[in-house]
Order: sequence, then C-alpha cells, then structure tokens
Amino acid sequence: MTKVFDVKNDRNLTMLTDFYELTMGNGYFSNDIYDKVAYFDMFFRRVPDGGGYCIMAGVEQLIEYLSNLRFNDDDIEYLKGKNIFSQDFLNYLRNFEFSCDVWAVPEGNPVFPNEPLVTVKGPIIQAQFIETMILLTINHQTLIATKANRICREANGRPVIELGSRRAQGYDGAIYGARAAMIGGCTSTACTIAEQMFNIPASGTMAHSWVQLFSTEYEAFAAWAKTYPDNCVFLVDTYNVIKSGIPNAIKVFDEILTPQGYRPRAIRIDSGDITYLSKKCRKMLDDAGYPDCKIIVSNSLDEYIISDVLKQGATIDIFGVGERLITAKSEPVFGGVYKLVAIEENGEIIPKIKISENEEKITNPGFKKLYRVFDKNSHMAIADLIALGNEELDENQPLELFNPIHTWKRKKATNYYLKDMRVQIFNKGKSCYSSPSVMDIRDLVISESNKLWPEVLRFENPHTYYVDLSEELWILKQGLLHKYSNMYK
Repeated sequence: MTKVFDVKNDRNLTMLTDFYELTMGNGYFSNDIYDKVAYFDMFFRRVPDGGGYCIMAGVEQLIEYLSNLRFNDDDIEYLKGKNIFSQDFLNYLRNFEFSCDVWAVPEGNPVFPNEPLVTVKGPIIQAQFIETMILLTINHQTLIATKANRICREANGRPVIELGSRRAQGYDGAIYGARAAMIGGCTSTACTIAEQMFNIPASGTMAHSWVQLFSTEYEAFAAWAKTYPDNCVFLVDTYNVIKSGIPNAIKVFDEILTPQGYRPRAIRIDSGDITYLSKKCRKMLDDAGYPDCKIIVSNSLDEYIISDVLKQGATIDIFGVGERLITAKSEPVFGGVYKLVAIEENGEIIPKIKISENEEKITNPGFKKLYRVFDKNSHMAIADLIALGNEELDENQPLELFNPIHTWKRKKATNYYLKDMRVQIFNKGKSCYSSPSVMDIRDLVISESNKLWPEVLRFENPHTYYVDLSEELWILKQGLLHKYSNMYK
C-alpha cells in the first residue's frame, strides 16, 4: 500500500522508521521488557569539512514529529501483513501514547563532538522506536546549518542567498534545508514555501529563459524594469556580460528607471570568471553613474570559492549559493548516532557503555548533563563539560578540565561560570518547550558564535575545543571499560 503525504498538511511520519525498530519493539514486548526505562543519547563524532564546531538545528521538527506519533489503521494492517508481529504488540501500537522525557540543545547553539545533543528517557520500546527520526531530523538540519554558517562567515558580512531548492535531495531537503540555511546565516531563500511555513524572507528575480523569450536582451530588461521598477535586478550573462549584458542594463537604467526616479538594485552574474567579471562590471556601472547598483554572483559557489575570489579582489556584494549548500556537497553526510547509555533497575540508573577498538567510538555512559564553561571577565567559552546527571558542581570551586583521552592535558578554571546547555522539550510525552522563530535562532547563532575564541572559528585547521568529562564520569567510564574488557578477554 502506498502512503501519500501532503508536504504541508500531513506530517504524521510515525512509520518513517528503520524496520529493526519495529522488530526490536516486538521483541521487547514479547519478552515483557517493553516498559523498562532506558536512556539514549544522540551525538556526533566529527565536525564536517574539518571545521571547529557545528550549529544545532532541527529541534522544532523533532518536536512536531514526537507530538504527532500515532499508528493508524493502515499502519496496523500493513504490520499485521508482515506476519512476524504478535497481536499484543499490534494492539499496543494501535493505542500508542508517547510518554518519554526528552532534553535537547536549543537550535542555534554551537555544538561539538561527543556532546549529548538530545537525550531521551522513557520506556525502551518508545525510546528505541524514535531513533530514526531523531537522527534524520537533527543530522540533516545541523549539517546544512553548519555548512551555511561556514559559507556566510567566508562571505565576510556580505549577504548570502540560499538558491538550492531545485538541486535539493527531495522536497523535504529543499524546505528544511532552506530553514537550516537561514539558521546558519543566509539572508533569504529562493524556496517560496519555506517563507510560508517559517516566515523567512523568500526572494528571486529572473532566469535566462526570461531574457531568451524576447527578441533582444534590451527588450527583456526593459519589460522587467517596467514591471518591477523599484526592485530591478538583471541577469546579465545570457549572451555576453561585458559586451551585451551590462551595456543593455545601463541603457535600461538610463532610459526607463532613472527618468521615473528609481535606482537599479543589482545585476547578477551566473557564469564565467566571476572575479574578472565582477571587477569589469563594477567599473562599468560606476562609470555610468550607478555605484549603488549591487553585484550578485552565483554559479556553484561554496565557502572555498568565496574565500578565493575575495582574496583575488572580486567586487561582489551578494552571493547566491545553491547546490553546494543545500546538499552540503563537500561532505554530505552528518554522522550523528543514537546510543543506549543507561537503564533503570528498581529506580536506580544503571549506566551502559558501547566499547570499540576505535577509542573515539567508545560511548560516554550514564544519564548526563552538558555545561558550557565561560570566563567571568570576558564571557568567552573556555570549554564544555559533560557531567553525570546527579553531580553537584560548585562554581566557587576550581574546575579541573582534562582531555578524556589524553588525560595529561589539563588546565584549571577558577574565574568561571557554568551554563546548562540543554532544555527539556518533552515531559512525560507532552511538549513543554516553545521553539523560537527561525530569525531569532539565526540571531542566536551570531551571539553564541561570538563567544568562541577566534582560534575555534578559524576556517582552516581550527583549534580543537575542549569537551571534557567530569572526574566522576571519567572514573565511571574507565570502570566499565575495565569490567567489560576483563569479561570478554
């Protein structure tokens, strides 16, 4: 049976899950352990593109998903037809009510490897089932927001427009990619429905087809200027930027816009050597009396190309970035994972650990809290600290920070304060958090990124930001490593 979704109205994506979540759920139910309380952490291990940090995004859509968890009759009939699920399990799903507690880092905050971005506490059958959608939602938007942030930082204050809808991987990739790109720092998007859904500015002008439709480029520009005299942007590379596009644009500016009291907004270049062409266009526009006419460029841009052309002296005012942003082309997979870290037995939290030959893949056990450590004088971030949930931290006492792998690397903080980096978004299955607007989240990205030292913000070879374990958590982790290593010698 095919299930058709209306992108705007039908967001019950309960069945968007890996099938093994259901086979495990049936197993939990059959073994009468389905209501055992479990704790899961969602985290990532490495920043894409060799960057210094990521930008948290996707929490609002996670809340929407969890708020709409329900199995309808079609879902139950489909699962029944697989002939592997017990009737009791299917009855449980038919009457499913989400009851977990969930904590998450609010969107827009810089985050770092191995930090618990999302923690879920609840019946194992529920906490396990939502793994796929947590990863799908947070991984995608965090990846795109992080890529957008890199691009916008390299644009060095120049506006960046997100232009990637037609190259996105599916309609959700376009819609939520546009949202994430705005969070990361873009100033507008070409995705119209994203403005409808998220109240973010959508913008756009003309394609080459507009110019080609008319007998001459001049006629195309003239018709556009008469239609949009107060927002006139010409695409000047349909035929020849220097010999045709800019001369015709200037002619229309002179003959149609200026006599009516309007000024041109911009010209756009979508092909060719954008450094060379931007310099030539700038001179031609300035000489013609239009120094206020902006130059927009697009054409498969990313942070690396933007960095290079600006170093070469390109006179570009606005960047339009499409496919390499909306797909995070240079590193299109965000490696977030979702791991069991504890269970409850008779009301006691029992920590769990996943061991690997690769030390970076060994998980941090237990129910934890995530703090950011700030210097009291500069209010700059010193490090992040992962501590056990029941630890009492005294800000009046010196705080020893150490690398959890290379433990001899230590430093002591004395004049500091702590910020709890996570908020509770669900309490016993009920949403208890109101998401800020996308533009407010975008502002948060700017303010919180400014609290990171320039060495962490560095585009290439950034300083590795400290993400430390508390002494108690480190001792717990070492004890579990020793226990299981001896058990399976």
